[in-house]
Amino acid sequence: MPEKARFKRILLKLSGETLGGRGGFGLDVKAAEYIAGEIKSSSDLGCQTAVVIGGGNFVRGEKLSHFGVDRSTADYMGMLGTVINGLALQSILEKKFGLATRVMTSFEMKAVAEPFFRRRALRHLEKGRVVIFAGGTGSPYFSTDTAAALRASEIESKVILKATKVRGVYESDPKTNKNAKFLPSISHLDMVKMGLKVMDLTALTLAMYNKIPVIVFDVFKKGNLVKLLLGQKIGTEIRG
Repeated sequence: MPEKARFKRILLKLSGETLGGRGGFGLDVKAAEYIAGEIKSSSDLGCQTAVVIGGGNFVRGEKLSHFGVDRSTADYMGMLGTVINGLALQSILEKKFGLATRVMTSFEMKAVAEPFFRRRALRHLEKGRVVIFAGGTGSPYFSTDTAAALRASEIESKVILKATKVRGVYESDPKTNKNAKFLPSISHLDMVKMGLKVMDLTALTLAMYNKIPVIVFDVFKKGNLVKLLLGQKIGTEIRG
Protein backbone atom coordinates (compact mmCIF):
# COMPACT_ATOMS: atom_id res chain seq x y z
CA MET A 1 0.00 0.00 0.00
CA PRO A 2 1.46 3.42 -0.95
CA GLU A 3 2.40 5.77 1.86
CA LYS A 4 -0.07 8.55 2.61
CA ALA A 5 0.89 12.19 2.24
CA ARG A 6 0.66 14.51 5.23
CA PHE A 7 -1.26 17.12 3.21
CA LYS A 8 -4.08 16.59 0.72
CA ARG A 9 -3.52 19.91 -1.06
CA ILE A 10 -0.27 21.86 -1.21
CA LEU A 11 1.01 25.07 -2.70
CA LEU A 12 4.65 24.94 -3.78
CA LYS A 13 6.36 28.33 -4.05
CA LEU A 14 9.24 28.38 -6.51
CA SER A 15 11.49 31.39 -7.00
CA GLY A 16 12.57 32.19 -10.53
CA GLU A 17 16.15 31.53 -9.44
CA THR A 18 15.38 27.83 -8.88
CA LEU A 19 14.89 27.57 -12.65
CA GLY A 20 17.73 29.94 -13.47
CA GLY A 21 20.99 29.27 -15.22
CA ARG A 22 24.42 30.43 -14.11
CA GLY A 23 24.07 33.19 -11.56
CA GLY A 24 20.33 32.56 -11.35
CA PHE A 25 19.59 34.19 -14.71
CA GLY A 26 17.81 32.84 -17.76
CA LEU A 27 16.24 29.39 -17.95
CA ASP A 28 18.25 26.27 -17.15
CA VAL A 29 16.37 23.34 -18.69
CA LYS A 30 18.18 20.82 -16.47
CA ALA A 31 17.14 22.70 -13.34
CA ALA A 32 13.56 22.95 -14.63
CA GLU A 33 13.52 19.21 -15.36
CA TYR A 34 14.78 18.46 -11.85
CA ILE A 35 12.07 20.64 -10.27
CA ALA A 36 9.43 19.03 -12.51
CA GLY A 37 10.59 15.61 -11.34
CA GLU A 38 10.13 16.63 -7.70
CA ILE A 39 6.63 17.90 -8.51
CA LYS A 40 5.85 14.58 -10.21
CA SER A 41 6.89 12.77 -7.02
CA SER A 42 4.46 14.85 -4.94
CA SER A 43 1.68 14.22 -7.44
CA ASP A 44 2.38 10.48 -7.28
CA LEU A 45 1.62 10.60 -3.54
CA GLY A 46 -1.88 11.81 -4.37
CA CYS A 47 -1.29 15.44 -3.35
CA GLN A 48 -3.32 18.06 -5.15
CA THR A 49 -0.45 20.27 -6.24
CA ALA A 50 -0.50 23.98 -7.04
CA VAL A 51 2.60 26.00 -7.87
CA VAL A 52 3.29 29.72 -7.64
CA ILE A 53 6.35 30.64 -9.64
CA GLY A 54 8.56 33.71 -9.55
CA GLY A 55 10.28 35.51 -12.40
CA GLY A 56 13.49 36.78 -10.85
CA ASN A 57 15.63 34.79 -13.27
CA PHE A 58 14.41 37.20 -15.97
CA VAL A 59 13.43 40.45 -14.27
CA ARG A 60 13.42 41.67 -10.67
CA GLY A 61 11.09 44.64 -10.66
CA GLU A 62 12.42 46.30 -7.52
CA LYS A 63 16.02 46.22 -8.77
CA LEU A 64 15.12 47.31 -12.30
CA SER A 65 13.27 50.31 -10.89
CA HIS A 66 16.63 51.69 -9.71
CA PHE A 67 17.83 51.91 -13.32
CA GLY A 68 15.31 54.32 -14.80
CA VAL A 69 12.27 52.05 -15.30
CA ASP A 70 9.30 53.15 -13.20
CA ARG A 71 8.41 50.66 -10.48
CA SER A 72 4.99 49.66 -11.78
CA THR A 73 6.32 48.95 -15.27
CA ALA A 74 9.27 47.02 -13.83
CA ASP A 75 6.92 44.88 -11.74
CA TYR A 76 4.71 44.14 -14.75
CA MET A 77 7.84 43.06 -16.63
CA GLY A 78 8.59 40.70 -13.75
CA MET A 79 5.07 39.28 -13.98
CA LEU A 80 5.69 38.43 -17.63
CA GLY A 81 8.83 36.60 -16.54
CA THR A 82 6.72 34.40 -14.26
CA VAL A 83 4.57 33.44 -17.24
CA ILE A 84 7.66 32.38 -19.22
CA ASN A 85 8.71 30.18 -16.30
CA GLY A 86 5.21 28.78 -15.91
CA LEU A 87 4.96 27.79 -19.57
CA ALA A 88 8.40 26.16 -19.46
CA LEU A 89 7.50 24.15 -16.37
CA GLN A 90 4.15 23.15 -17.88
CA SER A 91 5.79 21.87 -21.05
CA ILE A 92 8.32 19.76 -19.13
CA LEU A 93 5.70 18.36 -16.74
CA GLU A 94 3.51 17.30 -19.65
CA LYS A 95 6.07 16.09 -22.18
CA LYS A 96 8.64 14.46 -19.90
CA PHE A 97 6.49 13.34 -16.98
CA GLY A 98 3.02 12.93 -18.49
CA LEU A 99 1.25 15.14 -15.96
CA ALA A 100 -1.88 17.07 -16.86
CA THR A 101 -1.25 20.73 -16.04
CA ARG A 102 -2.85 24.13 -16.34
CA VAL A 103 -1.17 27.53 -16.28
CA MET A 104 -3.45 30.19 -14.79
CA THR A 105 -2.48 33.85 -14.92
CA SER A 106 -3.60 36.80 -12.82
CA PHE A 107 -4.24 38.81 -16.00
CA GLU A 108 -5.63 37.66 -19.34
CA MET A 109 -3.26 36.01 -21.81
CA LYS A 110 -5.81 33.86 -23.61
CA ALA A 111 -3.43 32.58 -26.28
CA VAL A 112 -1.13 30.87 -23.77
CA ALA A 113 -2.92 30.38 -20.43
CA GLU A 114 -6.22 30.47 -18.57
CA PRO A 115 -7.17 33.51 -16.51
CA PHE A 116 -7.36 32.71 -12.81
CA PHE A 117 -10.81 31.82 -11.55
CA ARG A 118 -10.90 30.30 -8.09
CA ARG A 119 -13.62 27.73 -8.78
CA ARG A 120 -11.95 26.61 -11.99
CA ALA A 121 -8.60 26.25 -10.21
CA LEU A 122 -10.24 24.09 -7.54
CA ARG A 123 -11.84 21.95 -10.24
CA HIS A 124 -8.47 21.38 -11.92
CA LEU A 125 -6.91 20.37 -8.60
CA GLU A 126 -9.75 17.99 -7.80
CA LYS A 127 -9.20 16.33 -11.18
CA GLY A 128 -5.55 15.74 -10.32
CA ARG A 129 -4.06 18.42 -12.57
CA VAL A 130 -1.02 20.40 -11.48
CA VAL A 131 -2.02 24.06 -11.48
CA ILE A 132 0.72 26.63 -12.08
CA PHE A 133 -0.20 30.16 -10.99
CA ALA A 134 1.74 32.81 -12.91
CA GLY A 135 1.59 36.60 -13.05
CA GLY A 136 1.99 37.17 -9.32
CA THR A 137 -1.00 38.92 -7.79
CA GLY A 138 -1.55 40.86 -11.01
CA SER A 139 -0.70 44.13 -9.25
CA PRO A 140 2.65 45.90 -8.90
CA TYR A 141 4.39 46.29 -5.54
CA PHE A 142 3.42 42.78 -4.40
CA SER A 143 5.92 39.91 -4.33
CA THR A 144 5.33 36.42 -5.64
CA ASP A 145 5.60 35.25 -2.01
CA THR A 146 2.52 37.37 -1.34
CA ALA A 147 0.91 35.82 -4.43
CA ALA A 148 1.66 32.40 -2.92
CA ALA A 149 -0.02 33.32 0.37
CA LEU A 150 -2.98 34.77 -1.53
CA ARG A 151 -3.49 31.76 -3.81
CA ALA A 152 -2.97 29.32 -0.91
CA SER A 153 -5.74 31.12 0.96
CA GLU A 154 -8.05 31.09 -2.05
CA ILE A 155 -7.63 27.39 -2.85
CA GLU A 156 -7.63 26.41 0.84
CA SER A 157 -4.20 24.84 0.66
CA LYS A 158 -3.13 23.13 3.86
CA VAL A 159 0.43 24.44 3.60
CA ILE A 160 2.80 26.67 1.65
CA LEU A 161 6.04 24.89 0.76
CA LYS A 162 8.70 27.48 0.01
CA ALA A 163 11.43 25.86 -2.07
CA THR A 164 14.91 27.32 -1.58
CA LYS A 165 18.57 26.42 -1.98
CA VAL A 166 19.26 26.32 1.77
CA ARG A 167 18.20 23.99 4.57
CA GLY A 168 15.58 26.35 5.98
CA VAL A 169 15.46 29.45 8.17
CA TYR A 170 18.50 30.64 10.13
CA GLU A 171 18.87 33.39 12.74
CA SER A 172 21.20 35.16 10.31
CA ASP A 173 22.35 34.68 6.73
CA PRO A 174 24.30 31.37 6.52
CA LYS A 175 26.06 32.65 3.40
CA THR A 176 27.80 35.36 5.40
CA ASN A 177 27.78 33.75 8.86
CA LYS A 178 28.98 30.15 8.97
CA ASN A 179 27.88 29.91 12.61
CA ALA A 180 24.30 30.97 11.89
CA LYS A 181 21.85 28.98 14.03
CA PHE A 182 19.31 26.84 12.17
CA LEU A 183 15.70 27.19 13.33
CA PRO A 184 13.64 23.98 12.92
CA SER A 185 10.46 25.87 13.83
CA ILE A 186 9.35 29.44 14.43
CA SER A 187 6.09 31.38 14.58
CA HIS A 188 4.93 33.80 11.90
CA LEU A 189 5.07 36.62 14.46
CA ASP A 190 8.62 35.80 15.59
CA MET A 191 9.70 35.81 11.94
CA VAL A 192 8.43 39.38 11.74
CA LYS A 193 9.92 40.44 15.09
CA MET A 194 13.36 39.04 14.22
CA GLY A 195 13.33 40.70 10.81
CA LEU A 196 14.09 37.44 9.02
CA LYS A 197 13.77 38.07 5.30
CA VAL A 198 12.77 34.61 4.09
CA MET A 199 9.36 36.01 3.15
CA ASP A 200 8.15 39.59 3.05
CA LEU A 201 5.91 41.03 5.75
CA THR A 202 2.77 41.07 3.60
CA ALA A 203 3.12 37.38 2.69
CA LEU A 204 3.83 36.34 6.29
CA THR A 205 0.92 38.35 7.65
CA LEU A 206 -1.52 36.89 5.13
CA ALA A 207 -0.37 33.34 5.90
CA MET A 208 -0.61 34.00 9.64
CA TYR A 209 -4.08 35.56 9.38
CA ASN A 210 -5.38 32.55 7.44
CA LYS A 211 -3.59 30.04 9.69
CA ILE A 212 -1.54 28.54 6.86
CA PRO A 213 1.79 27.02 7.93
CA VAL A 214 4.83 27.71 5.77
CA ILE A 215 7.63 25.16 5.43
CA VAL A 216 10.93 26.47 4.08
CA PHE A 217 13.15 23.70 2.72
CA ASP A 218 16.02 22.85 0.39
CA VAL A 219 14.39 21.60 -2.81
CA PHE A 220 17.74 20.75 -4.37
CA LYS A 221 18.39 17.95 -1.88
CA LYS A 222 16.77 15.21 -3.91
CA GLY A 223 13.77 13.59 -2.28
CA ASN A 224 13.28 16.34 0.31
CA LEU A 225 9.84 17.26 -1.00
CA VAL A 226 8.54 13.70 -0.76
CA LYS A 227 10.11 13.19 2.68
CA LEU A 228 8.47 16.38 3.88
CA LEU A 229 5.09 15.33 2.51
CA LEU A 230 5.40 11.96 4.24
CA GLY A 231 5.87 13.69 7.59
CA GLN A 232 9.63 13.78 8.05
CA LYS A 233 11.09 16.85 9.76
CA ILE A 234 12.58 18.67 6.78
CA GLY A 235 13.40 22.38 6.75
CA THR A 236 11.80 25.02 8.98
CA GLU A 237 8.12 25.07 9.83
CA ILE A 238 6.59 28.53 10.35
CA ARG A 239 3.34 28.15 12.24
CA GLY A 240 1.11 29.90 14.76
